[in-house]
Amino acid sequence: MKKTRMVAALSAAALLLGGGILWASDHGDAPAVSGKSTDITDLYVYQSPVNADKMVFTANVQGLLSPTATKTAGFDENTLIEFKIDNTGDNVEDLVIQCVYKAGKMYIYGPYKPKGTGTTSTITGNASAVVDVTPYSATAPVVTTSANGITAFAGPRDDPFFFDIGAYVKVVTGAANSFSNPGSDSLAGTNVLSVVLELPKSLLNSTGKINVWLDTKTKN
Repeated sequence: MKKTRMVAALSAAALLLGGGILWASDHGDAPAVSGKSTDITDLYVYQSPVNADKMVFTANVQGLLSPTATKTAGFDENTLIEFKIDNTGDNVEDLVIQCVYKAGKMYIYGPYKPKGTGTTSTITGNASAVVDVTPYSATAPVVTTSANGITAFAGPRDDPFFFDIGAYVKVVTGAANSFSNPGSDSLAGTNVLSVVLELPKSLLNSTGKINVWLDTKTKN
């Protein structure tokens, strides 16, 4: 049995209602966080587009990577990526999905009831899914599906978030009163490291509404 204690370093939050999609984005952090393995850029949670009985959880970290930087970027063995799930509406996690990198593989634990709530986490038991991290040079993503129906991917991806920084500055300074369509993607050409999980809704113990937030933690 594996048991590791982790201490929180950074978090982001999102709310999911029914089968819709919500996200939380946080690009351009303070210097103390930016570029570190704990730096969260986005959280996406949505119903699977190919199977209505499944949900997709996506955690993106280490944003604004250039193609050159992506070649050497990697997940950190001392960093835990943790989805926290509240399915009772009290804003306290009832379930967690914990993602731990080691020796070229991403190990997925849960979803299960956490040993404790808040800013510390403990990893216990055996991994629910394991996937090789897809290298930047790969021609196709490495994806695996475990016996309990969890499909997993981990590796670099083009940053999916769209933000027109130039138009935003004009609007907030009063130089313009609206955004153009489609605008200019200021994040074009940059990458993130992603963990993407598709899992059966039955594993979430939900009655139709869940709150989801994302933490990254460093080993204590």
